[in-house]
Amino acid sequence: MKSKLMVSPSPHIHDAVSTQSIMRDVLIALVPALVASVIIFGFRALVLTAVCIAACVVFEYLTRRILGRSNTISDLSAAVTGMLLAFNLPVGLPLWMAVLGCFFAIVVVKQLFGGIGQNFANPAIAARIFLLLSFSLPMTTWVQVNQVSGATPLAQMALARAGETQTLPSLLDMFLGVRGGCLGETCALALIIGGIYLIARKVITPTIPLAFIGGVAVFALLLGENPLYHVMSGGCLIGAIFMATDYTTSPVTEKGKLIFGLGCAALTMLIRVFGSYPEGVSYAILLMNIICPLINRVTKSKPFGGVQ
Repeated sequence: MKSKLMVSPSPHIHDAVSTQSIMRDVLIALVPALVASVIIFGFRALVLTAVCIAACVVFEYLTRRILGRSNTISDLSAAVTGMLLAFNLPVGLPLWMAVLGCFFAIVVVKQLFGGIGQNFANPAIAARIFLLLSFSLPMTTWVQVNQVSGATPLAQMALARAGETQTLPSLLDMFLGVRGGCLGETCALALIIGGIYLIARKVITPTIPLAFIGGVAVFALLLGENPLYHVMSGGCLIGAIFMATDYTTSPVTEKGKLIFGLGCAALTMLIRVFGSYPEGVSYAILLMNIICPLINRVTKSKPFGGVQ
């Protein structure tokens, strides 16, 4: 009996990893930041997070039904989007604004472009920018934390560059999250724990987070800024670990990931230091998402025996 040569497209090796298992790991990695946000900002942090997760799941279910597509809420990607969006919002934001942001993230950015794997930008990042442009005042109104000023360290550093005297939180307070900011971005310790978990589980590689965080530190030094404050301020850590590493909107090659992370870092620092808005992480990631296909094209591997 002659044996048959079977020819089929990749992938040729399969394992137990699925979209659901990856998203479940991301949710687990975000739990320390959720616990920290409740401790720092109170019970409303949990309420805001729950509302965002529920709204994203409902919008995904309804949109898929209306468009006649198969149900995908079980893959947990909508829940991850809701949790990340909540972490990028001030704890006092009205709930209806948060729900509007969830609609923009799921319906406009994700489902109208085909669903998971087809979106051109990270839905949570795009929704945060949409809310920031639409509701600037509520999105930049920070609560006081343990009698500490609600102003974010980035805003304080911007005022200091303008010549105003400012007293920044201690580095320990920055590390533990006792400062103004969005509810999921303040506690550096919790975010680092989540990042280590994702790397240990091989959900992400350390290339983009290290390039992003290290790039911010280096560019801060070159611009005469304090690198530790810039790394632990704003959305640097949550952006580098949880959003810049999104599979769909980040490069597939290690060289491309390095370029992507450094590009995010450079844009972040340029916006922070020279822009009119003190934070630049969201805009930096969105801009790098847009040029991600070009990075993939430039850094793609040459097939064995092929011509460049």
